[in-house]
Amino acid sequence: MTDHAIAAEGLRKRYGGSPGHQALDGLDLTVPAGTVYGLLGPNGAGKTTTVRALATLLRYDAGRATVRGHDVARRPERVREVIGLTGQYAAVDELLSGRQNLVMFGRLFKLGPRTARRRADELLERFGLTEAAGRNAGQYSGGMRRRLDLAASLVRTPEVLFLDEPTTGLDPRSRNQVWDAVRSLVASGTTVLLTTQYLEEADQLAERIAVIDAGRVVAEGTPDTLKGLIGGDRVEVVARHRDQLAAVAALVARVGDGRPPEIDTDTRRVSVAVRDRVTALTDVVAALRGAGLAVEDIGTRRPTLDEAFLHLTGERGRHGAARAEVAA
Repeated sequence: MTDHAIAAEGLRKRYGGSPGHQALDGLDLTVPAGTVYGLLGPNGAGKTTTVRALATLLRYDAGRATVRGHDVARRPERVREVIGLTGQYAAVDELLSGRQNLVMFGRLFKLGPRTARRRADELLERFGLTEAAGRNAGQYSGGMRRRLDLAASLVRTPEVLFLDEPTTGLDPRSRNQVWDAVRSLVASGTTVLLTTQYLEEADQLAERIAVIDAGRVVAEGTPDTLKGLIGGDRVEVVARHRDQLAAVAALVARVGDGRPPEIDTDTRRVSVAVRDRVTALTDVVAALRGAGLAVEDIGTRRPTLDEAFLHLTGERGRHGAARAEVAA
């Protein structure tokens, strides 16, 4: 058995005739088994097309893909035996109760009546829905419907679960509940491929992330290493007086890593990338005091995944620059 739950090479998919829309443009992807792997990208980047192609729901035009060693194009029936899928919208019958929904899915998966009922009760308990099991799914909150949808995708425990923007539109409490459910799945051995537009979600759940733009992967790595692509730690100083901004910038630049500082004249903020944030901060405080320069604020911060995302999906990604490979 391969150590990679999912492997894709050179996937291409065009919608419509010429010129049409190139949804996937040579996408490469390798997902280690037993992990949460995030697909991050703006609207139209190709995230959902990737999931649909890997889940055998659409044919890609070129390339090769395997899921748990099964060729997606040649053996789609074998792929379907090992995967589960939760789309962007809950696919439950709102006229049925939560338990009835899960029993129905069990019967569709050819479980016997007694086995289907037992599995439904197990999943209702696992996802905190036992008390609401007899209520129609149409009366469920958004978070409850998403949990029920996740439970339905696990009636037959998948080796690989595709989650396509599973928390879109959910409130923070419901989102946390879905996150807990995902963590529990991975702890039990399931591999999860997660697409999301929420940077925090990818940061919280994914061990590795592929940033997709214009149908191809423009960067891949852990959340921390992706953040590091835009310069690592920074020291930021807000000058109290605008006429001292140039002097503050010159002093702050001395502790930087050699790159010029960023200066925002509107906010009187100076920011510089540093190699050792603790030492740099100590040196800046001492230098400012020694020079008699007054500041309103001073501190260190690390890049956010939001900043890395915006950096990676800008003009560089849209015009096909080389993929950024990041070591683990």
